[in-house]
Amino acid sequence: MKTALTMFLVLAIALGLIACSTGYTSLEGDVLEKYLEPESLLTLTQTPDPAIWIIDVRPESAYNNGHVPTAKSYPSGEIMDRLNELPKTQYLIFYCETGGRAQMVIDKLEPEGYTRMLNWGGYTRWPYELVSGEE
Repeated sequence: MKTALTMFLVLAIALGLIACSTGYTSLEGDVLEKYLEPESLLTLTQTPDPAIWIIDVRPESAYNNGHVPTAKSYPSGEIMDRLNELPKTQYLIFYCETGGRAQMVIDKLEPEGYTRMLNWGGYTRWPYELVSGEE
Protein backbone atom coordinates (compact mmCIF):
# COMPACT_ATOMS: atom_id res chain seq x y z
CA MET A 1 0.00 0.00 0.00
CA LYS A 2 2.80 2.40 0.92
CA THR A 3 4.60 1.68 -2.38
CA ALA A 4 1.43 2.33 -4.38
CA LEU A 5 0.90 5.64 -2.62
CA THR A 6 4.51 6.68 -3.23
CA MET A 7 4.24 5.76 -6.92
CA PHE A 8 0.99 7.71 -7.21
CA LEU A 9 2.56 10.81 -5.65
CA VAL A 10 5.62 10.61 -7.91
CA LEU A 11 3.39 10.23 -10.97
CA ALA A 12 1.14 13.12 -9.90
CA ILE A 13 4.13 15.41 -9.39
CA ALA A 14 5.64 14.40 -12.74
CA LEU A 15 2.37 15.02 -14.56
CA GLY A 16 1.99 18.38 -12.84
CA LEU A 17 5.44 19.43 -13.97
CA ILE A 18 4.80 18.32 -17.53
CA ALA A 19 1.34 19.89 -17.69
CA CYS A 20 2.39 23.39 -16.76
CA SER A 21 4.90 23.71 -19.62
CA THR A 22 6.60 26.71 -18.05
CA GLY A 23 9.34 27.85 -20.39
CA TYR A 24 7.83 26.42 -23.57
CA THR A 25 8.69 28.57 -26.57
CA SER A 26 7.09 28.43 -29.97
CA LEU A 27 9.05 28.33 -33.25
CA GLU A 28 10.43 31.90 -33.04
CA GLY A 29 9.92 32.38 -29.31
CA ASP A 30 13.43 31.47 -28.18
CA VAL A 31 14.42 35.16 -27.94
CA LEU A 32 11.87 35.43 -25.10
CA GLU A 33 13.61 32.80 -22.97
CA LYS A 34 15.75 35.51 -21.37
CA TYR A 35 12.57 36.75 -19.64
CA LEU A 36 11.77 33.41 -18.00
CA GLU A 37 13.35 34.40 -14.68
CA PRO A 38 11.21 36.80 -12.62
CA GLU A 39 14.07 39.31 -12.33
CA SER A 40 14.32 39.57 -16.11
CA LEU A 41 10.58 39.93 -16.55
CA LEU A 42 10.63 42.66 -13.89
CA THR A 43 13.21 44.54 -15.96
CA LEU A 44 10.95 44.21 -19.01
CA THR A 45 8.00 45.64 -17.04
CA GLN A 46 10.14 48.57 -15.90
CA THR A 47 11.49 49.26 -19.38
CA PRO A 48 8.85 47.89 -21.75
CA ASP A 49 9.79 46.82 -25.26
CA PRO A 50 6.92 47.65 -27.64
CA ALA A 51 7.69 44.46 -29.61
CA ILE A 52 6.91 42.30 -26.55
CA TRP A 53 3.54 41.97 -24.86
CA ILE A 54 2.93 40.24 -21.55
CA ILE A 55 -0.46 38.53 -21.71
CA ASP A 56 -2.53 37.37 -18.72
CA VAL A 57 -4.98 34.67 -19.87
CA ARG A 58 -6.79 34.32 -16.53
CA PRO A 59 -10.40 35.49 -16.26
CA GLU A 60 -10.80 39.28 -16.20
CA SER A 61 -11.82 39.24 -12.52
CA ALA A 62 -8.55 37.49 -11.58
CA TYR A 63 -6.61 39.97 -13.73
CA ASN A 64 -8.32 42.91 -12.00
CA ASN A 65 -7.51 41.44 -8.57
CA GLY A 66 -3.80 41.49 -9.36
CA HIS A 67 -1.55 41.03 -12.38
CA VAL A 68 2.02 41.51 -13.53
CA PRO A 69 2.66 45.18 -14.33
CA THR A 70 2.13 46.09 -18.03
CA ALA A 71 0.30 42.80 -18.69
CA LYS A 72 -2.65 42.90 -21.04
CA SER A 73 -5.81 40.92 -20.27
CA TYR A 74 -6.81 38.35 -22.89
CA PRO A 75 -8.85 35.71 -21.03
CA SER A 76 -8.34 32.25 -22.49
CA GLY A 77 -12.04 31.90 -23.23
CA GLU A 78 -12.02 35.09 -25.34
CA ILE A 79 -8.64 35.07 -27.02
CA MET A 80 -9.65 33.21 -30.18
CA ASP A 81 -12.38 35.81 -30.76
CA ARG A 82 -9.82 38.61 -30.36
CA LEU A 83 -7.13 37.46 -32.79
CA ASN A 84 -7.51 40.70 -34.74
CA GLU A 85 -6.02 42.43 -31.66
CA LEU A 86 -2.94 40.16 -31.54
CA PRO A 87 -0.48 40.83 -34.37
CA LYS A 88 1.39 37.70 -35.45
CA THR A 89 4.57 39.78 -35.59
CA GLN A 90 4.30 40.59 -31.86
CA TYR A 91 6.35 38.66 -29.29
CA LEU A 92 3.92 37.31 -26.67
CA ILE A 93 4.70 36.17 -23.13
CA PHE A 94 1.72 34.29 -21.65
CA TYR A 95 0.96 33.46 -18.03
CA CYS A 96 -2.00 32.24 -15.98
CA GLU A 97 -2.39 30.53 -12.58
CA THR A 98 0.00 27.62 -13.14
CA GLY A 99 0.99 27.73 -16.80
CA GLY A 100 -1.45 25.09 -18.01
CA ARG A 101 -4.01 27.51 -19.39
CA ALA A 102 -1.25 29.61 -20.97
CA GLN A 103 -0.03 26.48 -22.75
CA MET A 104 -3.54 25.69 -23.98
CA VAL A 105 -3.72 29.20 -25.47
CA ILE A 106 -0.33 28.78 -27.15
CA ASP A 107 -1.43 25.40 -28.53
CA LYS A 108 -4.47 27.11 -30.08
CA LEU A 109 -2.49 30.03 -31.50
CA GLU A 110 0.28 28.01 -33.15
CA PRO A 111 -2.01 26.56 -35.86
CA GLU A 112 -3.21 30.12 -36.51
CA GLY A 113 0.35 31.14 -37.47
CA TYR A 114 1.62 32.60 -34.19
CA THR A 115 5.29 31.68 -33.74
CA ARG A 116 6.70 34.21 -31.24
CA MET A 117 5.42 32.98 -27.89
CA LEU A 118 6.65 31.96 -24.44
CA ASN A 119 4.76 30.21 -21.66
CA TRP A 120 6.00 32.09 -18.59
CA GLY A 121 3.98 29.84 -16.28
CA GLY A 122 1.98 30.87 -13.25
CA TYR A 123 1.68 34.38 -11.88
CA THR A 124 2.59 32.95 -8.47
CA ARG A 125 6.20 32.82 -9.78
CA TRP A 126 6.11 36.65 -9.71
CA PRO A 127 7.65 37.60 -6.33
CA TYR A 128 7.05 41.32 -6.79
CA GLU A 129 4.03 43.54 -6.25
CA LEU A 130 1.06 42.91 -8.51
CA VAL A 131 -1.01 45.69 -10.06
CA SER A 132 -4.76 45.77 -9.40
CA GLY A 133 -7.43 46.95 -11.81
CA GLU A 134 -7.17 47.50 -15.54
CA GLU A 135 -3.93 48.60 -17.22
